[in-house]
Amino acid sequence: MAPDYFNEMYHSGQVRPPYQRLEDWTRAMPAELRSLKQAEAEALFRRIGITFAVYGEGGDPDRLIPFDMFPRVFTGAEWAKLERGIKQRARALNAFLVDVYGRGEIVRAGRIPARLVYLNEAYEKAVAGIVPPRGVYSHIVGIDLVRTGPDEFFVLEDNCRTPSGVSYMLENREIMMRMFPELFRENRIQPVERYPELLRRTLASVAPEKCDRNPTVAILTPGHFNSAYYEHSFLADLMGVELVEGQDLFVEGEFVWMRTTEGPKKVDVLYRRIDDAFLDPLCFRPDSALGIAGLMDVYRSGGVTIASAPGAGVADDKAIYTFVPEMIRFYLGEEPILNNVPTWQCSREEDLKYVLAHLPELVVKEVHGSGGYGMLVGPKATKEQIAWFADKLREVPENYIAQPTLALSTVPTFVEEGIAPRHVDLRPYCLVGEQIELVPGGLTRVALTEGSLVVNSSQGGGVKDTWVLAE
Repeated sequence: MAPDYFNEMYHSGQVRPPYQRLEDWTRAMPAELRSLKQAEAEALFRRIGITFAVYGEGGDPDRLIPFDMFPRVFTGAEWAKLERGIKQRARALNAFLVDVYGRGEIVRAGRIPARLVYLNEAYEKAVAGIVPPRGVYSHIVGIDLVRTGPDEFFVLEDNCRTPSGVSYMLENREIMMRMFPELFRENRIQPVERYPELLRRTLASVAPEKCDRNPTVAILTPGHFNSAYYEHSFLADLMGVELVEGQDLFVEGEFVWMRTTEGPKKVDVLYRRIDDAFLDPLCFRPDSALGIAGLMDVYRSGGVTIASAPGAGVADDKAIYTFVPEMIRFYLGEEPILNNVPTWQCSREEDLKYVLAHLPELVVKEVHGSGGYGMLVGPKATKEQIAWFADKLREVPENYIAQPTLALSTVPTFVEEGIAPRHVDLRPYCLVGEQIELVPGGLTRVALTEGSLVVNSSQGGGVKDTWVLAE
């Protein structure tokens, strides 16, 4: 029997209140106009340059991300609960990072196994003992959420390093407003346009102690060959800050300097979009041509803030994810507002035994994986794929976690034959600095293939505009 998925527009045969005005809109749109508008949206994406690269594949290196015109809608009350839960989670994750690079109280208390933290490949010994400005390690936290019912939301994973996709959130809204202004006149939709302003304010608020003036913020990119380069340049432009590569920066004395046509300029906050390993060849990978020699010495001495901080990745490891509810209780003394998905740690003998016996029912993920790669979706897998994955699990069980196959909610989506439900998730972007803030919305990713639960753009997923209605 097919799973009973929650349809966010139609529930118990009725149109749910947040979608009521959209039903008339879809009924009034003939197929020819829909095709015309879809082509217009794709042309706008092309012209603006919203593309992404998929490494290791032939064909178009700058592929157009599929955009679906049917928006996803939340009520103000639904969003208020999500916002509280996201902010709570961001506070706990940052408290955890300060703790594990300091006294490690949560490990001493036996709440999290030491090996999962200190033997984790994302744990950077080079930052042990450092407390960044305002105690913030992860300044942009992307929380991936899924919905399974009217009031049931689950956190799928946390992204504490450099969560991408915010440019799509902003451009999806821009394109929808341009193509369907009447929808924005008829619906009271909360704006997301303030995100670049909030991001700049957040980054400026975590300037280092040695900054004695208005902070200079720059975005550090690996360069135009990176799959998210469009986003780096897009955000730099909207924030009014410099986009720099490692070769544009140098260390002299106690500070990081940027080469400009008017001479060197001091940089106070670096919003880095490169991995830890490439930040500083004197501290991490010696063969890195992307970083800045001596950067970590300046960071340690309080001459520059790196956002998000090196080592923040230990908090978004999928094995650590299991313990985030415990972090919330330990550091905040609160119960989690948003629940985790039940998770089996394959490094535990009993959990591994259960997972191997139930592989056809489960989703198995690499602990350090991302982008939908290195995972098994049991109900969609062949017997051969399941057998192959079982061998991998027995070989290196500690590299994997497993979760039940959730009945992800669906949202109506424009497809060739008309309108059909497709599965979605949501990534809101939580900014952590002097304040914790997020704009009302996020990136809704949609699995465009019928029945698919994999929403990642690298795996054929698309994106939608996300509306939060004003109360």
